[in-house]
Amino acid sequence: MSFIEILLIGIALSMDAFAVCIASAMSYKSLKGAKRLTMPIAFGLFQGIMPIFGFYLGALFSGFIEKYAGVISLVILGVIGINMIREGILPEKKEEKTLTLKVLLIQAVATSIDAFAVGVSFAAQGVEIFMSALIIAVTTFLLSLIAVIIGEKAGERLGSKAEILGGIILIIIGVKALF
Repeated sequence: MSFIEILLIGIALSMDAFAVCIASAMSYKSLKGAKRLTMPIAFGLFQGIMPIFGFYLGALFSGFIEKYAGVISLVILGVIGINMIREGILPEKKEEKTLTLKVLLIQAVATSIDAFAVGVSFAAQGVEIFMSALIIAVTTFLLSLIAVIIGEKAGERLGSKAEILGGIILIIIGVKALF
């Protein structure tokens, strides 16, 4: 897989975190100064770790996975993409007003579950996992940081659009894996 493809996957995976950061920055008015970095660091860290976990779990089934890599990638990325699009279309739920460590970790895990599944598809395709995970982590960190700033200034209008765009990108990359 090329750098551009990994970067696009990183962007797509970051869309959930992006949307959560926008909504959280609007809800948690106390995210000023160094506290602004808590969400981007947590989301970037989890988005980077989860593909590694998925990769090694997927490696246990590599013989089967290699045979059906394109189809498996399409199914995994397609389902994730469809779910992201669906979530982007549905109305958002209200969040708590205090960003605690517990809330932050739940958000970070919830937004990175898709990255675990992507790690499984990376195993199927023989992708170099550590560089890929680093690209995904840095991409998520940067986009989450931007999202916090946007959330503070622009409002939640971009939240559902970001998830929809991320879902479309994952589906396109999944279709490409067939060929």
